[in-house]
Amino acid sequence: MTAVFATQIELDSRGVAWIAGTKVKVIEIVLDKIVHGWSPEEIHFQHPNLSLAQVYGALTYYYENQEKLDQQMAEDLKESDELSAQLSDPKFRRKLAALKRSR
Repeated sequence: MTAVFATQIELDSRGVAWIAGTKVKVIEIVLDKIVHGWSPEEIHFQHPNLSLAQVYGALTYYYENQEKLDQQMAEDLKESDELSAQLSDPKFRRKLAALKRSR
């Protein structure tokens, strides 16, 4: 007997993985797990518009493509840091750095 499963993941033209039929990226679900330490059930609770199957589908896709997605997240973080440095006020950044050091 053969089982066939419908995919829960779609790739856009840039190769970014999305949960099919939603506006939620796989990386968003992965970051919820990594940053917050949330279980799939907690992620489902925090994203009531997603089914538990969709959450598990996103995590499955991540673990099957972990190296690629980890690289994508690192590149996104680097780009975000670069943009932040370009667009933020240098005086404000110095004050913030001084506050961080004083703690």
